[in-house]
Amino acid sequence: MAFKHLIRNNVILALIVLVALLEHGACSSFNRSSFPPGFVFGTAASAYQYEGAAREGGKGPSIWDTFTHLHPDKIADGSNGDVADDFYHRYKEDIKTLKKMGMDAFRFSISWPRILPNGSLCGGINKEGINFYNNLINEILSNGMQPFVTVFHWDVPQAIEDKYLGFLSPLVIKDYVDYIDICFKEFGDRVKHWITFNEPVIFCSFGYASGTLAPGRCSPGEAGNCTAGNSGTEPYICGHNILLAHSAAVKLYKEQYQGTQKGKIGITLATHWFLPHSSSEADTIAATRSLDFMYGWFMNPLTYGDYPVSMTESLGIRLPKFTNEQSESLKRSYDFVGINYYTTYYTISNPASNLLHPSYNTDSMANRTGERNGIALPKPYKTSFINIYPPGLKDLMLYTKANYKNPVIYITENGVNELANNSLPLKEALNDIIRLSYHRNHLLALRSAIKHGADVRGYFAWSFMDNFEWASGYTNRFGLYFVDYNNNLTRYPKKSAVWFSMFLKS
Repeated sequence: MAFKHLIRNNVILALIVLVALLEHGACSSFNRSSFPPGFVFGTAASAYQYEGAAREGGKGPSIWDTFTHLHPDKIADGSNGDVADDFYHRYKEDIKTLKKMGMDAFRFSISWPRILPNGSLCGGINKEGINFYNNLINEILSNGMQPFVTVFHWDVPQAIEDKYLGFLSPLVIKDYVDYIDICFKEFGDRVKHWITFNEPVIFCSFGYASGTLAPGRCSPGEAGNCTAGNSGTEPYICGHNILLAHSAAVKLYKEQYQGTQKGKIGITLATHWFLPHSSSEADTIAATRSLDFMYGWFMNPLTYGDYPVSMTESLGIRLPKFTNEQSESLKRSYDFVGINYYTTYYTISNPASNLLHPSYNTDSMANRTGERNGIALPKPYKTSFINIYPPGLKDLMLYTKANYKNPVIYITENGVNELANNSLPLKEALNDIIRLSYHRNHLLALRSAIKHGADVRGYFAWSFMDNFEWASGYTNRFGLYFVDYNNNLTRYPKKSAVWFSMFLKS
């Protein structure tokens, strides 16, 4: 059945490419060769959003398995990742599709509870999980692509969440390092790009401040139905322990593995770009402060060994402190930085916003909006969080160059969603012109940033195919490939996939 789907998809792709060539012309001055030699193009994915097989292959439960089943009301369509895209069973077909597109790399995450079902070494290593990722890595390599491996993409084993509240306890550092050590040992001979954590700012703020993502903690009354917590302190404790776990993992890799395995290690951070809403000094400072609380929260310690001054001054004792030894171990604890960029906001200074209920959600003392002077930034649809602003990617790259010592950067996620509409005819659902334009214009902005000195080495589109989008469930589609959830999860190339294939093969 999988082979038949592969043949059908390739025929559809060939037909759409032919139509696109006729519509847009066979040649373009903007293509793969517009970027430096060796620049990596790929797509990104994560285990819980793609794999499915939630109770197969010896996998233990994660906080996302628990969260979606205990709180289906917190997922837009009441769904979960039990099956997702069934990548666990269909990865060979999917990797061949990526090769057919001309991609250089595939970024995926390893599921911690698929390797350590109980979260810790004392619970035993799951050999079936090891075998699955060995097979996946080998399949990627045999198709001429590079694996970029994220070791943690939000799926904390439920066992350690139950035992000591996961990333709210420093005990998680040892268990995480034990886990990543297994990954280095088992896969490091073939994996040359390691990402320790994905988007800690999203994991910590939405998991521990608003409670809208697993493990769903927040202050009582903060967001209604959430596990009791403290949104004024817990996000910062979570971030602190992630930074310490990251630096410990990097130290382990550099001391014991990098010399022989010859790989690189980094971390992926998420941030918006922020523009002042007005020319006032207050709004200008608010824009920088917003960057500090989203990007500098992690990038500052990784570069300079401590949190941004705007955070230390305004948060006081709510922000954990690094010892001198920890500070030194954090400085330049990466070979590259992954950056996930989607959108830009205008910021309006609001210093009184966090006085009544101190929380990460208000600590930056800035209100966000997508509109200025009556003109709104374009959106794919009204309820989307994405304001489409490609210059923000260039500005972010040059800001990073100027403020964080010009690190090696990979854009590890960039993409735009559309609202799922199951009543649309398939032909219309595949006609994602907004996404095609989004990727093209962001790549143009990225090329300009590189010409201005930003050291960017690769670009990964989010996402290869539609998937489980966390609290949005399956109501949002980010994929270059359409997944028909009503018809055996059949994959179909959207127009954006066709454009990417032409871009890469021109």
